[in-house]
Amino acid sequence: MNNLLETNITYLKGVGPKRAELLKKELDIVTYEDMLNYFPFRYVDKSKFYKVRDITTDTIWFQLKGKVSNVTPVGDKRTKYITATFSDDTGSIGLVWFRGLQWVKNRFESGKEYIIFGKPSVFKARFNFVHPEVEEVVEGEPLIQGNRLEGIYRTSEKMKNMGLGTRSIARLMKLLLAQLLEVIPETLPDYLIKHYKLLSAREAMMNIHFPHSPEMIKKAELRLKFEELLFVQLQMLIEKINIQRSVKGHIFGIIGSFFNEFYHQHLPFELTNAQKRVIKEIRFDMKSGKQMNRLLQGDVGSGKTLVALMSVLIAIDNGYQAAMMAPTEILATQHFHSVTNMLRDMNVEIGLLTGSTKKAQRKVIHERLQEGKMQLLLGTHALIEDAVVFKNLGLVIIDEQHRFGVAQRARLWKKNTSPPHVLVMTATPIPRTLAMTVYGNLDVSVIDELPPGRKPVKTLQFFDNNRLKVIGFMRDQIKKGRQIYVVYPLINESETLDLKNLMDGFEQIQRDFPLPDYQVSVVHGRLKPEDKEYEMKRFVEGKTDIMISTTVIEVGVDVPNASVMIIENAERFGLSQLHQLRGRVGRGTEQSYCILMSGHKLSNEGRKRLEIMVKTNDGFEIAEADLKLRGPGDMQGTRQSGMIEFKIVNLAKDGLLVGKTRSVAEKILDKDSMLELPENKRLKAYLAKISKRKAIWSRIS
Repeated sequence: MNNLLETNITYLKGVGPKRAELLKKELDIVTYEDMLNYFPFRYVDKSKFYKVRDITTDTIWFQLKGKVSNVTPVGDKRTKYITATFSDDTGSIGLVWFRGLQWVKNRFESGKEYIIFGKPSVFKARFNFVHPEVEEVVEGEPLIQGNRLEGIYRTSEKMKNMGLGTRSIARLMKLLLAQLLEVIPETLPDYLIKHYKLLSAREAMMNIHFPHSPEMIKKAELRLKFEELLFVQLQMLIEKINIQRSVKGHIFGIIGSFFNEFYHQHLPFELTNAQKRVIKEIRFDMKSGKQMNRLLQGDVGSGKTLVALMSVLIAIDNGYQAAMMAPTEILATQHFHSVTNMLRDMNVEIGLLTGSTKKAQRKVIHERLQEGKMQLLLGTHALIEDAVVFKNLGLVIIDEQHRFGVAQRARLWKKNTSPPHVLVMTATPIPRTLAMTVYGNLDVSVIDELPPGRKPVKTLQFFDNNRLKVIGFMRDQIKKGRQIYVVYPLINESETLDLKNLMDGFEQIQRDFPLPDYQVSVVHGRLKPEDKEYEMKRFVEGKTDIMISTTVIEVGVDVPNASVMIIENAERFGLSQLHQLRGRVGRGTEQSYCILMSGHKLSNEGRKRLEIMVKTNDGFEIAEADLKLRGPGDMQGTRQSGMIEFKIVNLAKDGLLVGKTRSVAEKILDKDSMLELPENKRLKAYLAKISKRKAIWSRIS
């Protein structure tokens, strides 16, 4: 049974080696089963025929019946394109083809009727069809069979050029289902199918590809989405159970002198209730005897670093070392300065290790670590180098963990014979639906309050023709002693993108803010680390008034005196990135501002993003909106945190189903944690099958 499903797609009639290679490259389709699980992304109803006179811009797709004439190649010997005329009893319309020209030349016969189907476009104030689908009307055959709901499959230009357009894929799918329908295995237990009134696996597969009605499409989608989400949740939760059973955590039972001295004598400000709650959750984990695997979410400026530091002090109180890894040198250095400043009056040895650390310094750090005298090491990817050896690593903290690959993170916590506690942090708020899938095997803590005294950043949008007003506002802020960020999306001018670029911006700023009255720093990713550090340091120390930058300052710069963030071409940034950039200001007690500059020509999505930014400062609200606008993204593999690439689930739309399947999975495992009961035999078998092919997406230890 499974042997047939695992057959290489090369052997499906109509595929062959070349098309199989292309299917693998473009869609990651290798086997019959992979092909079967490639679903239409929408459907068109071919049960209705229109007339030429009916064509308007109101309807997307039209199906017409009539005759084709005037088939004319346009161009010299190397024909550029072919035009033709389609006519019915109400009028005529142009047809155009730019590829498959040899086929088109010989396709039409005078006097015969054809059905064309396509999306009309407008050229020189007239409608035409570009690359319409064409069928010959055969006498004696009914024009409409059933509802004629036809699935549309995503294809690439390369696939179309090799004869693998959406209709070809549909034909292959029909052949495939004819062979496989009887051997498609049921993956869900009967009790779930009955309780939730789901289609069987075979019914769902048939109706997702060749539906009998719109209602059956909905039922097929529900069944397939339920199945996909349920197995994600089961895999996550079983992994969590296995870790808790098999991995013993270091017991941090002592809250000692380091923690208490810092809490009572050196705390920079009173903890918010959210920070207190999260510290209690972390303390409970670390004294439980089980390894902590916790995700700490907190909006920009919410005080995650302070919570992380207090967790480090608990580890030190219990005789262990701690490591904190950040994705960039700027952020690692910022953490080092921040932590060193907070612990300046305490006897804690702290090190910083980055790609720029000199050889002599590295040697000292390596020795102090191995001797156990260095209690906390902060740094970048340099922390995972083989030469970095801890005497007794008990706690690993990873900031902005989605910027690291799975393999990179794993190398850090393997630096101890017994796995350390793991705390991963993100300032990018994660929507609930994503947290329950991507991070479903972690415990999650959320800091949802800002420290006292912080004022929400005021966000304003200005078009380019209001630039003089913005320049005046910048001068007023600098007169008050404030500093300003100006962020650009590009370093140098692009021929293809009409965007404000950093170097042009720098020249303009120098004209608007001339020396010696104003001082300007420039920072971008192409600068040498030491030059970047120098420019950043000048701004941090208040020696420059304006920081012109690309998005390298998205994370890692903490300048309380900077009160204005100006983002050029703001419509070109994603919501999450805009929110991160805005988080660079509002870190002091003064009112701060984020000014979004844009041109008048905005896409609907670009306009929505800017409207959302002006409307709210709530990172979680922004994250939900971002998910709806962009989707969860394609971040699969060791490059990332472990984003799941779903076959049919849309996390932006299927949030309720995510919650339902999470609840179902928890109930199943509460009763049968290892799926040993006979009624869960199918679940266990299918889970074993998919687990061989996929790693745990969000695994952090």
